[in-house]
Amino acid sequence: MEIQKVTDISFQKYGKLVREMDCSKLLKEMKHTPMPNDVTYVPSMKRLEDLEVAEEFQNRMYGGLPIQIGYCNGHNETLNAVEYHRCSEVDVAVDDIILLLGRQQDIKEDFTYDTSLMEAFYVPAGTAVELYATTLHYAPCGVKGNGFRCVIILPRDTNTEITFSLAGKDEDILMAAKNKWLIAHEEAKIEGAFCGLRGENITLK
Repeated sequence: MEIQKVTDISFQKYGKLVREMDCSKLLKEMKHTPMPNDVTYVPSMKRLEDLEVAEEFQNRMYGGLPIQIGYCNGHNETLNAVEYHRCSEVDVAVDDIILLLGRQQDIKEDFTYDTSLMEAFYVPAGTAVELYATTLHYAPCGVKGNGFRCVIILPRDTNTEITFSLAGKDEDILMAAKNKWLIAHEEAKIEGAFCGLRGENITLK
């Protein structure tokens, strides 16, 4: 699979670079977070949200709406699933990462998605990117088997437990958490997830 760069024009349909904010203190604080052998996701971390840059992200990237700043860390080289939100997500790469990305517009009416449509993008350490609401994504992949740390910024309560009733039909079958619609690959064996990814469960070598 070709690994493209987030500076390539091909990335523009998925998102854009975020250059406005100084993320140096955010990156420094993230050095104290764990890097497990698998993948761990923490939606909200107070030490990150207490940094001055958090208010800047809230006001400039999310128009003043409450946000959460957490992280996704670990070791990963496989797609496993795709998700999307009703908002942009900001990722700040603490280490070099690769993002596997697709388009929500390519999901079929039966909520299946062909993994051959995914594209891979290299994000160098220290780079912040905005992923648009229509961009399919999931956990980052490490580079050449290395582990990774990545800051994840989203509106408050995204990816937390659902506390309301769902009709259980149409797009509701994809909702795995608040503001999180997910389509899994059957090989990933994600409990309770809708397995609608068709084709290879992409693995980066």
